[in-house]
Amino acid sequence: MISVGKVKPKRLCLFDLDGTLLPIDSDHSFGEFMVQIGWADGESFRRTNDAFFAQYQAGTMDLAAYVDFATRVWRSRPPLEAEAARERFMAEVIRPALHGSALALVQQHQEAGDLVAIVTATNEFVTTPIAAAFGVSHLLAVELERTDMGGWSGHIQGTPTFREGKVVRVHAWLANLGLRLSDFEQVSVYSDSINDLPLLEMGTHPVATNPGASLETVAHARGWQILRLFS
Repeated sequence: MISVGKVKPKRLCLFDLDGTLLPIDSDHSFGEFMVQIGWADGESFRRTNDAFFAQYQAGTMDLAAYVDFATRVWRSRPPLEAEAARERFMAEVIRPALHGSALALVQQHQEAGDLVAIVTATNEFVTTPIAAAFGVSHLLAVELERTDMGGWSGHIQGTPTFREGKVVRVHAWLANLGLRLSDFEQVSVYSDSINDLPLLEMGTHPVATNPGASLETVAHARGWQILRLFS
């Protein structure tokens, strides 16, 4: 069991990542970066990558198929080479996309003593250093199956943090900390996507953050707070 200290936090804060804390989609952008560094064929890869991204925005994406596609280029490389490319991606793409408004929002919840986690449908390989850049130690991301040789198989391990799977993973993570959702006086959830409706609904304070049109409609109908970090 993971410890969160002797004093249990009274508030929980869950952040989606792409489009919420970042003004870009890190998964789609990593695919674009694979094209940029010459690891993927530009025309065919970009066409498929864009099609999957459109499906995600529409709430119709087959996540397993996307993970297999998105990881295929870099998982065929030696792990150290893939990790070096990820470091370049962090420096050239992600760090310039870190907005002070998003960093300050995370810090605000941390300084208030909230238990803070990032819950994202992007895989752990891409998002682990991004969570670190936000100073968040708890990351719930799509876990990737590892091979006997230390690489990645292209298959998802366990329950993916996608749609209802985010709720399942949050409950499992809390249980591993010796906590339950009912232990918290307040549960803040920030997301931009209609895909995260199940996660937003588990919060006492759902915040539609930089919301897409579908989520903004729901937020208005339910009286949820709407926050625009990047306008």
